[in-house]
Amino acid sequence: MLLPKKVKVYNSSNLSNMMKNALYTLCAISVSLLLGKLTYALIPFVPASLYGMVFYCLMLHFNIISPIKVEKVNLWLVRHMGVCFVPAGVGIINHFDLIKLHGIAILIIIFVSTFTLLTVVAWCSEKIFKAQQSKGNS
Repeated sequence: MLLPKKVKVYNSSNLSNMMKNALYTLCAISVSLLLGKLTYALIPFVPASLYGMVFYCLMLHFNIISPIKVEKVNLWLVRHMGVCFVPAGVGIINHFDLIKLHGIAILIIIFVSTFTLLTVVAWCSEKIFKAQQSKGNS
């Protein structure tokens, strides 16, 4: 037997709170990205967006940003992240001739770099885990 879906009813105060949380999250992400761009201007070592993500995580960790206020909006953004990859798919189709020409080389590079990355991460994780175990045993 199929049960009917529950329909969420939003009253004006719930909708107002959702909009405030969305605006709060948008501002928090914007400030993080701005800090990332400023850091990149001083230290151009990694992309500005990566610096921004680090600042966002630090602000969440130190409760500068309220995790409760940004949780629902962040979950919504992650759930709908696939929309961001549509332009990349269009770019692949636009350059399909290059992919046909260099497809095997691209696949080899992808597999080798992925294997290398996984190997380095596993090796570092093992070293950290062993160091923590030996530290805990002493």
